[in-house]
Amino acid sequence: MTTHRTLPVPDGLAGERVDAGLARLLGLSRTRAAEVVESGGVLLDGRTVGKSDRLPAGGWLEVDLPDAPSAAPAVAPEPVPGMAIVHEDDDVVVVDKPVGVAAHPSPGWTGPTVVGALAAAGYRVSTSGAAERQGVVHRLDVGTSGLMVVAKTERAYTVLKRAFKERTVEKVYNAVVQGHPEPTVGTIDAPVGRHPSSDWKFAVVATGKPAVTHYEVLEMLPSASLVQVHLETGRTHQIRVHFAALRHVLVGDLTYGADPVLAERLGLSRQWLHAVRLGFDHPGKGDRVEFTSPYPADLATALELLRERYR
Repeated sequence: MTTHRTLPVPDGLAGERVDAGLARLLGLSRTRAAEVVESGGVLLDGRTVGKSDRLPAGGWLEVDLPDAPSAAPAVAPEPVPGMAIVHEDDDVVVVDKPVGVAAHPSPGWTGPTVVGALAAAGYRVSTSGAAERQGVVHRLDVGTSGLMVVAKTERAYTVLKRAFKERTVEKVYNAVVQGHPEPTVGTIDAPVGRHPSSDWKFAVVATGKPAVTHYEVLEMLPSASLVQVHLETGRTHQIRVHFAALRHVLVGDLTYGADPVLAERLGLSRQWLHAVRLGFDHPGKGDRVEFTSPYPADLATALELLRERYR
């Protein structure tokens, strides 16, 4: 069902972006308002507008508002065993996400989520953003473990989103890749977008979004390398795609062509990738904070097996 609304642009909203003005007029989240605009559901003086267009004083809006978002399922509180709370205060909660847990609900995902686990534990988080991803300012893949920060207040959400956009957040991962990257210290600067033939994969493509990955080899083994990765951007599957493009796919990452025999020998059922360090300016106090995470058992065991094979 769709509700049709017609209303004038108040003088107080003159000059505002369409998505921001619509959110204020109709009590929507900014994300929800942008979705409505991008779907072609908003006319301004009889013409379709974009979300970044500006509202004129005295203009006339016509809005077709779906009764429910096209979106993902609502957040269901669900405890997640093994998800540690690394830090919590009035503004943020930092979690150590286990493998097999999504950041938030999404179409087709029926497993546990970080936001669901926080809800089950009684944490109140920011209501900014889409309803199913409240408080989430960045994500980790389901198959990637490690540190995530979730905003608890609206101000913290805004400040952290800006920090990620301005690339002032330090995101450090450790990964084990097949072979030996050369040079041993380098930068991968290649756009990442949807894979041209696989809906669930991503790839380096000319039409993708800018993506920059800095890496340094920490330890070499005859068949693999332990690398430290600093992300400058945060595209979906960025580390996995960039190293696959270098022909040094992450150990265990069968989706991107890893050796299944090696993965089986190491007991890995996912890519060897862990978010080991997260640093940012605290959105409330302003001081720099940093958090670290040890390797989970499956990754630590796989790394030790690699080392033992070649001692």
